[in-house]
Amino acid sequence: MKLLTKDIREKMIANGRAQDAVGGTENEIDFEPVVKIFNPCGAGTWLLTELESDDPDIAFGLCDLGMGCAELGSVRISDLESVRGPFGLGIERDVHWTPKKTLMGYAKEAWEHGRVIA
Repeated sequence: MKLLTKDIREKMIANGRAQDAVGGTENEIDFEPVVKIFNPCGAGTWLLTELESDDPDIAFGLCDLGMGCAELGSVRISDLESVRGPFGLGIERDVHWTPKKTLMGYAKEAWEHGRVIA
């Protein structure tokens, strides 16, 4: 399964460009996540909002590797796509998920509970 469809990729690129346009951390846009990616064989959840405009393989969002300390940061989509777990299963996109809050809403909840709740 492709982690990012054409529509998802375009939305995330647009978000990245919008974030670049406002510049500076004090002006950052708090987007709703565009996609939820997860490890079907264990820990790992990523709620991603944008792709870097100069390197669209790098996504930004809330990353939870299951160690009780979710964090905001970047991840390479190609790295996620290359992961193979038991039985050759890879990282998947949750095709039934829709966001209910902004990224910071999910982050604050994750920091309070020690994991992403999505």
